[in-house]
Amino acid sequence: MAIVTLLTDSGESDHYVAAVKAKIISLNPGVRIEDISHQIKPADIAHAAFVLRAVFRDFPKGTVHLVGVDSTGNRGDAFIALQLEEHYFVGCDNGLFGLISDRPHQQLAELNTINPVTTTFPERDIFAHAAAKLASGVSITNLGKPMPMFKKMIDRQMKATKKQITGSIIRVDNMGNLITNITKDAFDVLSQGKGYTIQFGGEKFRRIHAQYSQAEEGECFIVFNSLNLLEVGIYKGNAAELLGLGYGGAVNVVFDE
Repeated sequence: MAIVTLLTDSGESDHYVAAVKAKIISLNPGVRIEDISHQIKPADIAHAAFVLRAVFRDFPKGTVHLVGVDSTGNRGDAFIALQLEEHYFVGCDNGLFGLISDRPHQQLAELNTINPVTTTFPERDIFAHAAAKLASGVSITNLGKPMPMFKKMIDRQMKATKKQITGSIIRVDNMGNLITNITKDAFDVLSQGKGYTIQFGGEKFRRIHAQYSQAEEGECFIVFNSLNLLEVGIYKGNAAELLGLGYGGAVNVVFDE
């Protein structure tokens, strides 16, 4: 069964998500629709990209991901469908898709170029049509005009030397945990045989936990999470509030000489 996922900033108190689902089902009754999230803050491309990047590979290859975040974009932004890492994506070319993978795309087309429509609800009137067709096996090349490239945005990148990894907080999750862009792979390579100090917000720690529960209640923990990213939190507490840190905050790993 073909799968279409939905990721939007529409919330769940209005009719928008239901209308998108209704359109997809009316065009392709056999499709399975899975919600990723509808709680993205309006036009929060960074949050949406983080969520999509974290989860899209967990779905089977061939899954269609409809992204309705900042759907109207900026003036001149195209509506697009692309194939990337054997998955399909439909949404606005507002820079979001350029943040989810470093790999080159496989196919790309501009939507709404064949019998174009004018709409204030592109998620229903344009994206849902494209997603339903992709889920039924229609090729991207039949959905619109080929494009050579889509928008790329520069994400926050960690910097690494033999002495230090300089990272930043790229997401504060719903529990107040601070997720950084420091990868386990980089840490494992640089930390071999060395002690280290993890520094953030005036705090210094010399231990990384394997599990959240290794910390005592109210104590700070540091783990490499399921995304293999360094995460800072307060066990059964809110690290963002208690440590006074948020998106963009600095987190550094300094290795002993």
